[in-house]
Amino acid sequence: MICDPALTALFTPLHPRVGRYEVCVTADAIEQVIEDRTPDAARYAYSPIETLEALEAFGVAGPYDRFAVARLYGGRRVRVTHGWREEGDRFESVTLVSPYPDASLTHLQPGTMTIKFILRR
Repeated sequence: MICDPALTALFTPLHPRVGRYEVCVTADAIEQVIEDRTPDAARYAYSPIETLEALEAFGVAGPYDRFAVARLYGGRRVRVTHGWREEGDRFESVTLVSPYPDASLTHLQPGTMTIKFILRR
C-alpha cells in the first residue's frame, strides 16, 4: 500500500480538529484488502461492501472538485466499505473505495483507496 499526500489533501479535511488522516492506495481489489491477514490489517472489523454514488462515497469533508469526480465516474457506482479498530489509546476508522480517482481527477484506478482517520486518546 502506498500513501499519497496529494490524495490525502483532496479527500480529507485540510485541518482536522483532532486526529489525522492518511489516504493510501493499492492495486488490490477491495475484497483482497478486507481479507488481508497480515498482523496490521487483520484487526479491522468491516461492514458489508455497498455500492454508492461517487459523491456519497467521498462525502463533503475534503476540498476535492465534486463536479470533476461526478464527471469522472459518469454515473458509475463506487464499491465502499467502512472499518475500524482500537488498540490501547489508538482508534482508527477506515473507508475503502474502489475504483478510485487519481490525484488529477482524470482517471479511475482499478485498485482500492483507503481513507484512514487515526486518533490517539
